[in-house]
Amino acid sequence: MSRNATGTGASGKGTGEAIVVPEDAEHRLGETVRLLRQRAGLSIQELAQRTGLSNGMISQLERALASPSIRTLRLLSIALGVPISYFFEPHAPDPSSQYIVRRNDRRLLRLTASGVLKESLTPAQGGALEIYELTLNPGASSGADFVQHVGEKAVYVLAGRIRIWLEHEPHLLDAGDSVCFPSIVPHMFDNPEQTVARAIWVTTLHSGAPSRES
Repeated sequence: MSRNATGTGASGKGTGEAIVVPEDAEHRLGETVRLLRQRAGLSIQELAQRTGLSNGMISQLERALASPSIRTLRLLSIALGVPISYFFEPHAPDPSSQYIVRRNDRRLLRLTASGVLKESLTPAQGGALEIYELTLNPGASSGADFVQHVGEKAVYVLAGRIRIWLEHEPHLLDAGDSVCFPSIVPHMFDNPEQTVARAIWVTTLHSGAPSRES
């Protein structure tokens, strides 16, 4: 069974053209966060201190009572030392698939509150490089806060229009446009149009690297 993740604009109202994604993704996320936290010997309070998130948010995520933003996923991935895609991996990876990801085997990362669907294009084993295909509903965004972390990012717009802020300056990217920048530059993005946008998102992962939010 699946549910619709509908994008919301500044008013908080739905904008239509919902993304359809598996319903069990949030449960996998919660279970994975809890197992990684326990494996690291951390209490909820200690993980909250490492990420800057509240105790209540960590607890709700582990019980699948809240949907994380991209910023929240990034903070958790850094604190727990795993790529973001690891939170949504439903089973142990097949050794024969360690280099190739088939279209039907992509791992879906649903960000319900933001109206963003992320499909991982990299194998589950992880590594320094992460590649995603992003689908953004009208009004969808990466969240209200700018993000900074060590590494590099590149974005290539496949369809529609995406607005990306770099150091608080907005830039509009149309289909065929691309951007590359150091991830330490404060950044965020959204879909300002009334049509769905799609893009390829490439980022380098540096486990344990500090992250700052402005």
